Amino acid sequence: MNEALKELLDLLDLEQIELDIFRGRSPEERIQRVFGGQVAAQALVAAGRTVPDDRHVHSLHAYFIRPGDPAIPIVYNVERVRDGRSFATRRVVAIQHGKAIFTMSASFHVPEEGWAHQAAAMPTVPDPETLPTFQDKLYDLVGDEPGWKDWLSRPRPVDARYASPLTFEASRNPELISAETNVWFRYDAELPDDPLLHVVLAAYASDFTLVDTILLAHGLSWGTSNVMGASLDHAMWFHRPFRSDDWLLYAQESPWSGGARGLARGQMFTSSGDLVVSVVQEAMIREIKSQNPR
Repeated sequence: MNEALKELLDLLDLEQIELDIFRGRSPEERIQRVFGGQVAAQALVAAGRTVPDDRHVHSLHAYFIRPGDPAIPIVYNVERVRDGRSFATRRVVAIQHGKAIFTMSASFHVPEEGWAHQAAAMPTVPDPETLPTFQDKLYDLVGDEPGWKDWLSRPRPVDARYASPLTFEASRNPELISAETNVWFRYDAELPDDPLLHVVLAAYASDFTLVDTILLAHGLSWGTSNVMGASLDHAMWFHRPFRSDDWLLYAQESPWSGGARGLARGQMFTSSGDLVVSVVQEAMIREIKSQNPR
């Protein structure tokens, strides 16, 4: 287990400071705002800590309200909205500087038998082991260009293998522009069997590339295009048990963008083709003209 994954697991081990009140921190690195996947994952941990072990999260609906400040802890207040015989509902508010930066509703369900079908088919893409890591793929594009070496050499908690062009590639080659992205990912270490942990880690990874899928549709790229973006809301549905330390294919598409907003959808499949997670996110996408408040 590399240091980045150890650090992430430590970030997800929230401190309980009162009944239904938890505190989380951010990585000690120079970033302007807290990564949205981190806030969603920590909020889900907080909600899960208040639910009986026989109930598993099946959906969450969240709004990113303000940028998170990485320099101070985040307080997560959990409201026990309902505890029914088979479902439990929780509402979480993440607070910094006395203001809400994020809200989430999550629903938990006792496992039951029922009719089952899967109409979604996993896209046909190369096996992850045949693809370069994200760092190697990007290094082949940028080489030793100034500013990239230190960033690419940093350890990461998630091993991501792109079966689609990077936004950086499409910004240089318009023929690669597409509204679809396919990325394999896994946490490259043997993790505990806790089902909530694997769901939380999928929630963390789910926010990495959805906005990129919107950018890819326009040939835009972070750092090389005059663009700023941020997640606005995020919804996830967890269909069946899975492991985040096994390869998952994150198949994403952007069906629409306009009015400084864009929509992206994603589906996570196991390597055997089982659909385990569905995701939808709306994001803000703006051309940088001035210091425009959100």
